[in-house]
Amino acid sequence: MSNAASTGSSSQPAAPVPDHLPRRLNLLQGTALNMIDMVGIGPFVVLPLVIKTLGGGFFLWAWVLGAFVSLIDAFVWSELGAAFPQAGGSYNFLKISYGEQRWGRLLSFLYVWQTLIQAPLVLASGAIGFAQYVSYLTPLDEWQRKAISGGIVLVIIALLYRKIDSIGTIGVVMWGAVLLTLGWIIVGGLSNAQIPLSQTLSSVSSVSGGVLAVGLGQATVKTIYCYLGYYNVCHLGGEIKKPTRNIPASMFISVAGIAMLYLLMNISVVSVVPWQEAQHSQFIVSTFVERIYGSGAAQLATVLVLVVAFSSLFAVLLGYSRVPYAAAADGQFLNVFAKLHPTRQFPYVSLLFLGGLGFVFSLLFRLSDVIDGILAMRIIIQFVGQAVGLLLLHRRRAADSFPFRMPLYPLPVILAVGVWLLIFASTKLTFMLSGLIVLTLGVVAFLLFNRYRRQWPFELKND
Repeated sequence: MSNAASTGSSSQPAAPVPDHLPRRLNLLQGTALNMIDMVGIGPFVVLPLVIKTLGGGFFLWAWVLGAFVSLIDAFVWSELGAAFPQAGGSYNFLKISYGEQRWGRLLSFLYVWQTLIQAPLVLASGAIGFAQYVSYLTPLDEWQRKAISGGIVLVIIALLYRKIDSIGTIGVVMWGAVLLTLGWIIVGGLSNAQIPLSQTLSSVSSVSGGVLAVGLGQATVKTIYCYLGYYNVCHLGGEIKKPTRNIPASMFISVAGIAMLYLLMNISVVSVVPWQEAQHSQFIVSTFVERIYGSGAAQLATVLVLVVAFSSLFAVLLGYSRVPYAAAADGQFLNVFAKLHPTRQFPYVSLLFLGGLGFVFSLLFRLSDVIDGILAMRIIIQFVGQAVGLLLLHRRRAADSFPFRMPLYPLPVILAVGVWLLIFASTKLTFMLSGLIVLTLGVVAFLLFNRYRRQWPFELKND
């Protein structure tokens, strides 16, 4: 027999290269990776911006609205994630929802295309914010900040260059650091409150309803940036145990938990630092802790914020590295991205590409340049696109093909689409146009790619 012959041979056959991702992440690990993705540096640098946009007690409503948008959108992700628990998340959702042979190919390709740009931007935004907070500990010039932001991206890449088993454990440890940091801020502020919450809430600006609505929309864009990541578990769908239960559960736990922590953190901060002062602070958490415990404790708090930011970057790059891999493994993107590490079983080419581009972006851009741009680029294809796709799926498939069913369907889907379009309109015109330009270039790339491969809409006709 050939098997016996090969066994008895002195030369051992090469180990087979794995062609799939192992399911080794449990509910706790998936939730931890979601939550550290959501927190990151975002709330610590966005909190003053939100206060400055609205002023007075109105700023809290932006955080409530951000949580509401995330919650209703989580229903969409939960139905899709439980029904199609595969690596790549939105790539598979869009492809299946709009038809795998025609329009689904285009939309899923556009999602991967924009991921190649917006995922490194997300990584860069966290790295830039990381460097900003380091400057509280020691003065830094512009090039030193760039060196730190670029260096932290390289460290993240090195940490992720390993098996998913150990990554799940690392994620839980980082989650503990996130909860410790937010818990200290909340308990410290509420137990040392100097400004009554009623005083902050009563301090409202005398503006018209129209101006207030515009300001609330712009502020909510920034708070949603801090909630993004509740769906990270869907990108890792091919590596989650019991996905039909754990994927929806991890998202709802993440949104509810982070929303409560964000609200308490905001209340805690403005109970110690007047909102009129907080809106101008670059290091609001450090200033807050210094006001209560002194400069030594403020330095420790800054270190904890940096640990949280680092943890978020870890989860961001982990999740997004699975998107180009999923498309390439499906034959709809460059084959090189489908490669798995021969011994560690992770998509190392995708990881290195996105991480490398994030490194470059962290050297080129400022934090203020990327937050609105990130959201504007995602909304049309990812959030609105897959919500509409879910409606199409429900028309074609029986109800029992969805392991998770949202309550009051289709109301949450319609609400999600409407709110996302309003949020898109609230971003600056420059970022709206840049997002549309990226999508237009993606359509051109798709047509060229499929023309070369003679696939839809260029497939050969049978004679």
